Amino acid sequence: MAATAREDGVSGKEQVRRGCEHYDRGCLLKAQQTCEECSTLFGEYYCSICHLFDKDKKQYHCENCGICRIGPKEDFFHCLKCNLCLAMNLQGKHKCIENVSRQNCPICLEDIHTSRVVAHVLPCGHLLHRTCYEEMLKEGYRCPLCMHSALDMTRYWRQLDDEVAQTPMPSEYQNMTVDILCNDCNGRSTVQFHILGMKCKICESYNTAQAGGCRNTLDQQ
Repeated sequence: MAATAREDGVSGKEQVRRGCEHYDRGCLLKAQQTCEECSTLFGEYYCSICHLFDKDKKQYHCENCGICRIGPKEDFFHCLKCNLCLAMNLQGKHKCIENVSRQNCPICLEDIHTSRVVAHVLPCGHLLHRTCYEEMLKEGYRCPLCMHSALDMTRYWRQLDDEVAQTPMPSEYQNMTVDILCNDCNGRSTVQFHILGMKCKICESYNTAQAGGCRNTLDQQ
C-alpha cells in the first residue's frame, strides 16, 4: 500500500523538495519575494497586498482597482467614475459611465474589471475587451448595447452620400418619406426613403432606424 502523507507533508517515502532548502510543507509561511535565509527569488514581481508572484511584466498594484495590473504604470491612469485603469491617451477624452468596469463584456460575457485583456472604451462609454472589439468590427460597427457607432464613421457616411446620389429610387418611391430615429444623436427626423440608408438631418449619420411607416408626400398634399 502506498505511503500516506501526513499533514506536515512528510511521508513514509522521501518527498520531493519544493522551493529552497528552507521551505517545509505544512509550516506557517510568511509571504515575501525572497527567502530570508538564502535570498532565493520566488518571483521577479511580488505584490505584498495581493500576494502575487509572477514574472516581470511591468506590473503595478492599483489601490482603487484592488488588484495588480500589467503596466507599465506610467502608461495608465485610474478613472474614478469608470472605476478602471485606462490608457493615458484616454484621460479627459472618454465618456464616463459610473462603475462601467463592473459589467461583463457584451461580446464574450466575461469579466472586464479583472481581465488581463485591455479594455476598449467606445465613444458611447461602454467597454469591450480589445480583442472582442477587433472581432466585432469584422461584422459591424455599432455598440452591441446601445447601437451607437463604435468608431468615427464620418468618412464612410460621405461615401454613402455619393452612393445614394448615384442610385435614384424607382419613380413610385421618389416621393416617399419616413420617420427615423438616429442611434448616434438620438434625434428624430423625417427624411426621404432610400434603400441604401436614411440620413439623419441633425448629425448626418446613417446609423438610423425606421421609426414609422413610409408615407407618400403627394398623398398628403
